[in-house]
Amino acid sequence: MSDNDRLAALEQRVAELERRCGSRPAGDPPARTPDTEVFWALEGLLARAGDPGAVLLTGHATLPDGRQARWQEAAGVEDLLGSDWTAHVAALAALAHPARIRILQRLLHGAGTAADLVQIDGMGTSGQVYHHLRQLVAAGWLHTTGGGRHEVPAARVIPLLALLLGTRR
Repeated sequence: MSDNDRLAALEQRVAELERRCGSRPAGDPPARTPDTEVFWALEGLLARAGDPGAVLLTGHATLPDGRQARWQEAAGVEDLLGSDWTAHVAALAALAHPARIRILQRLLHGAGTAADLVQIDGMGTSGQVYHHLRQLVAAGWLHTTGGGRHEVPAARVIPLLALLLGTRR
């Protein structure tokens, strides 16, 4: 195949992709998703939620310690836009520290005590670890399980992972 033939084939494929996705500015999401196999959850939400729309978070995870986390929550856009966002500051602020994020990640991988967490490079003293643990417990991201152990509650695993996924955009 010549270079001209390859270029023509590539231009045809790009044109087909543009046609399927619709004409829109770069970065704008499509009004309706073109591939229902890929966007099956969104298509289901669109079928159930009227205007102005809704937000759905759902997921399931099997953690390294074998615990299962399955979770789903939906809310209407009007409810979300009209709610008091400041009520969520403490939960978000608890995540806004690199040490706390590292603690959560390590706990999801199986570490469970402050002594385990102090071993993380750059984590600091046991006093600092306990300070971060208290902040995470107070915000509901952790709970104690006895014997000085902490874990992320199963009901918080998917919301935490969804927040992290959302920051990728």
